[in-house]
Amino acid sequence: MTGTGPTPPRIRVLIVDDQPLVRRGLSLILSPDPSFEVVGEAENGAQAVTLARQLRPDVVVMDIRMPVLDGVAATRELAATVPGSRVLGLSTFDMDEYLVGALRAGAYGFLPKDSSPEELSAAIRTVHAGDAAVAPRLLTRLISTYVRAPHGTRPNPTGLGELTPREVEVWRLMATGLDNTEITRVLDLSLSTVKNYITSIFDKLAVRDRAQAVIVAYESGLVTARVATEGGEQPG
Repeated sequence: MTGTGPTPPRIRVLIVDDQPLVRRGLSLILSPDPSFEVVGEAENGAQAVTLARQLRPDVVVMDIRMPVLDGVAATRELAATVPGSRVLGLSTFDMDEYLVGALRAGAYGFLPKDSSPEELSAAIRTVHAGDAAVAPRLLTRLISTYVRAPHGTRPNPTGLGELTPREVEVWRLMATGLDNTEITRVLDLSLSTVKNYITSIFDKLAVRDRAQAVIVAYESGLVTARVATEGGEQPG
């Protein structure tokens, strides 16, 4: 007799968008999948915060540009008060400065609204697992477009002086758009070693994930838009 084991709990999702048709469309995409349970819908960020506090969803699929309270402010509030509800940002455009604000505020990733149902489902699962739901090179294009070190200054992020030379190199490669596998090839390191370096970098910089580490790299001047896009995709 072959047992299949217990069924994993469904991922509880809150959908937030100011357009009713978009909310309903997202719900119709997710509801038939037994992996998901749509626990509520909100039409603005203020409603999202209220419902998230009541319902404690695993993932909040959050439109970034909304009236009353936008997705950036709502994400910041959720990160502070309901950290177990992880935010996946949605935008009409993949190059949207509001998305950088959402990532700063604590969003785990983002998707353009023209993404496929399969991409949406995969991103929700990724965010639920605690990983960043954004391709490294797209993340770098976005951040390099909208984040700059203040003119004439080089901020000194928390923990920057604690990084070893090797950690700084891993951080720089991460910020220029390389994923973990590509970093292993460049530095001739094992994947587990690269992951250990990245965990240490996050701890020392007091950042939560890759997106926030890349933002700090640009703010500190460790990398610039010119360096990040050499030989790769141009922002814009």
